[in-house]
Amino acid sequence: MATVAATGLSAKKKKKGRSIWWKLHHWAGLQLSLFLTFILATGTIATLSHEIDWLLTPAMRVSVQDSPQASWGDWAQSAHTVSDGARIEWLYAPTEPWFAAEAVMMRPDGHRFRAQINPWSAQVQGLSPWFNAQRVFRETHRNLLLPTAIGVPIVGSLAFPLLLSVITAFWVYKKWWRGFFRIPKRKPQRRNDGRRFTGDLHRFIGLWSLWFALLIGSTGLWYFIEKTGGAAPAPRPAEMLAPAQVTGLHLDALVTRAQQQFPELDIKAVGFPKGKSGGVIVVGQATAFLVRDRVNAVMLDPSDDRVVKTVKGETLSVHQRIAEAADPLHFGTWGGLTTKIIWFLFGIALTGLAVTGVLIYALRLRQEIRSERSPRILWSMLRGMSVMAWPCLALLCLALALLATKLIGM
Repeated sequence: MATVAATGLSAKKKKKGRSIWWKLHHWAGLQLSLFLTFILATGTIATLSHEIDWLLTPAMRVSVQDSPQASWGDWAQSAHTVSDGARIEWLYAPTEPWFAAEAVMMRPDGHRFRAQINPWSAQVQGLSPWFNAQRVFRETHRNLLLPTAIGVPIVGSLAFPLLLSVITAFWVYKKWWRGFFRIPKRKPQRRNDGRRFTGDLHRFIGLWSLWFALLIGSTGLWYFIEKTGGAAPAPRPAEMLAPAQVTGLHLDALVTRAQQQFPELDIKAVGFPKGKSGGVIVVGQATAFLVRDRVNAVMLDPSDDRVVKTVKGETLSVHQRIAEAADPLHFGTWGGLTTKIIWFLFGIALTGLAVTGVLIYALRLRQEIRSERSPRILWSMLRGMSVMAWPCLALLCLALALLATKLIGM
């Protein structure tokens, strides 16, 4: 079953017999395949980018201990001792037992950096740049490192051809339900076996990835809608508070107060907003399913330890719940490391579909020309993308140039 890319070029007499569904599938998958492959590949890596940082950054690794972990106040106090005048923006609990806690801090000149803190001893294990592997792949995937108002709609627009390729595949692949266990096999004695095997593999992977392509396309469509005027309203505090920096026993008292106010809250982070709500905000997960941490929150005023506002995921509107479910579904974070690995594997499959679809076209083109001067595979693939190959290539070059600029700036 073809899901992401078209299956190729045919002779003129065969073209007349192609259905409108095949033509739409051909257009949706082939024209933007270069750009789509890049976005799918970076998104696939982004699902495990936090784990990649764990491998690349020794300070993020800890040995699991049986003793109770240090408190939020202890973590904040340790971060403050190495801040050198920087302001703590967020404290994050470890995402897995073998991860360090993390403080994100901003220097007076506006540069952010991270401090990795041992969850048990509350000792700072190291400092690392803000722009790590997670930021590289997420920002490249989300907005090509362009301003979000420009980059997100460009990337989000890929949802239209992706969903179109999924829908048309049901008509392109006749009796598709029979193909779930039709495992592709090489048959060297078969004529044009390379192209046929690639086509069989494309359909087989496409069938098993159908749900994932639909999910990624739907959430991608939401991101496009969100940035073009359809964003859900975010919860706002009842009042604006002064920016705060709280550590030690005072922060522990505030966290305890938040837990009393919201007993179901599994605290994931503590923030110190500046220029927004101010005060201290305690966020995490509770009983609402498929929401980001930010919508389960307790906002406090550290000047008098007063709870200013409590937000719970269950109280959100349908519009807001859709907005909050997009990220957990798109990146597979809703089930922890297990779902992230599943999303990573299906992301590889979806990326492979984009590649095999255009490869089928290239192999068919070479077969039809049948001469010693048949075009090379890569040139045939670019030819299939037609004029769209050049703007797609330009966007990729722009993203890589912006990435190089950021890395040099570090």
